[in-house]
Amino acid sequence: MKQQLPLENKVCLVTGGTRGIGRAIAEMLLAEGAMVVVCGRWPDSVTRAVSEMAARWPGKVKGKAADVSVHEEVHALFEFVDRETGGLDVLVNNAGVGIFAKVSRITLDEWDKMIHTNLNGAFYCSREALSRFADRGAGYIVNISSLAGKNAFAGGTAYNASKFGLNGFSEALLMDTRYDNVRVSTVMPGSVATEFGRGEGGGNEGEDWKVHPEDVAAVARMLLHMPERTMISQVEIRPAKPKRS
Repeated sequence: MKQQLPLENKVCLVTGGTRGIGRAIAEMLLAEGAMVVVCGRWPDSVTRAVSEMAARWPGKVKGKAADVSVHEEVHALFEFVDRETGGLDVLVNNAGVGIFAKVSRITLDEWDKMIHTNLNGAFYCSREALSRFADRGAGYIVNISSLAGKNAFAGGTAYNASKFGLNGFSEALLMDTRYDNVRVSTVMPGSVATEFGRGEGGGNEGEDWKVHPEDVAAVARMLLHMPERTMISQVEIRPAKPKRS
């Protein structure tokens, strides 16, 4: 008899799941036999990502455009998950933006965009997920944060604030929900070889020294495979051999 994988037929939502770390996590979950829903801000990118993943895992992946910084869109996203899958077992809060500038140069809109996406978005999604987990009797939230949530740097301003806030939110959420059979883990990567922070079209040339999205996905897989009695609260991920300054 074929042994069932720990994530087989589990329903997983990955925000920002059309590219980069989110896409790698979505593909890892699909390979583990999960049903996966992804979201992204742009309908075309969601359609393309779902089509590409469905070619390998037919019938196992769905997607909906949603901006997690907007509560109404998050609510609609979770209603979509309800209609299409009938429940939720795992939430991966991965959606994020990075704009880097000194306090004197960052605009009010840029500040708001990062706080609303990186911090408020995780709150909106987690809040929606908890009621679904209650119906299931258990759940898992993986928050993709950053080492920038522990180590400030010049030009980090809003990004540092959003990730420091996300780390604090995650720790408190863990304590709020651990006796409800909800586990919460925070993953804090350092330099990752994605287009994040470089804008559309940014390549990965010369970035082999960085952590790759698949490496972060492997850590997420390890967390989700842990026995229910064990919760890994935080994981820091760094390049093994960063560039020497």
